[in-house]
Amino acid sequence: MNAPARLRAAIAAAAILAIGMGFGRFAFTAIYPHMVEEGVLSLRDGSLAASANYGGYLLGAILAMRARAHNAHRLCLWSVAGTAICLGVLALTMPVWFIVAVRGVAGVFSALAMVAASLWLLVQRRQARGAPLLYAGVGAGIAISAELLVLASHLGWHSAGMWLLLAGVTVLAGLAAAPAIAASGQSAPDAPDAPAQVGATALAPVAPWPLVLIYGLAGLGYIVTATYLPVLVGAALPGLNSAHVWAVFGLGAAPSCFLWHRLHERLGTRQVLRLNLLLQALGVALPVLAPSAAGYLLSAILVGGTFVGTVTIAMPAAQRAAVKAGSNMMAIMTVVYGIGQILGPVLAGSLYAQSHSFNNALLAAAGALLLAIVVSLRL
Repeated sequence: MNAPARLRAAIAAAAILAIGMGFGRFAFTAIYPHMVEEGVLSLRDGSLAASANYGGYLLGAILAMRARAHNAHRLCLWSVAGTAICLGVLALTMPVWFIVAVRGVAGVFSALAMVAASLWLLVQRRQARGAPLLYAGVGAGIAISAELLVLASHLGWHSAGMWLLLAGVTVLAGLAAAPAIAASGQSAPDAPDAPAQVGATALAPVAPWPLVLIYGLAGLGYIVTATYLPVLVGAALPGLNSAHVWAVFGLGAAPSCFLWHRLHERLGTRQVLRLNLLLQALGVALPVLAPSAAGYLLSAILVGGTFVGTVTIAMPAAQRAAVKAGSNMMAIMTVVYGIGQILGPVLAGSLYAQSHSFNNALLAAAGALLLAIVVSLRL
């Protein structure tokens, strides 16, 4: 496959993640305040919806453990269709329990998108060098959906219109990506990418199960900031639309994938993963260490600029480790990441109930990331 065709394939895979993760999963963070303001949800209802989404993500990851690369193109298309339906349904008037249920189903399709897009590009298409563009789709989806919601807010739209807008853009993006994704099922896999020019041990396979534990701790570490960032920054910058802040988080994530991919090739999995986790831990702890507008914004940039970087490093490493483990490591990694994401808000809620502050939760999350660095010594 020539370079333009490889680029189109990577962009199509990135679109799957932008839809499944950026729109289907993380857009709720920006639209949730509007739903509370309109009386559609209470604060407690929103927490239940978020928890249902994390639980759905875990369930989807467990179901995806049976996924195989030769079916990945079909799973990509199913994830797009399911996400579009979930977004459109949320525009309807419905009881709270149904909103919570729909958010749970959306979580299932988000996990399916993560596993399917990774399998499709990295395994079925054998395009390891497309990994940074693939995972940049998450940050791009966060940023684009957030700014679409800012535009809708300026136009005076209610949350129902915002959900329809997201559903409509999802359908258009899915239709744009579908030809490249669907055509792959009728063609032979591409020739694998040539290995990068790195030292002999730089991208050597790593021990699979320490990598799984590290990934789970990373899921716990970032999710506290990702869940409560608009609340934290809203207190420091009350005059700013919180969706703009969420866009900063996404804008930090998208280009960082290319940086972490390049560092991965140069430094190897072990060293670059430790650097990534260290910077991420600093970003998570910054609101406690520097409780100012600058501290909150730098936290958004650092965590946004590292959390998808962890995925960009760990998923290709899991692909290599799968040879040794003899299992679907990408799905297993997504499962433990989902478990970490569920434990993070539970821990944060418990600590907040005791101190009425998120400081202890943020420090605990940063501690989980530092523990992941210790575990990395076993890689």
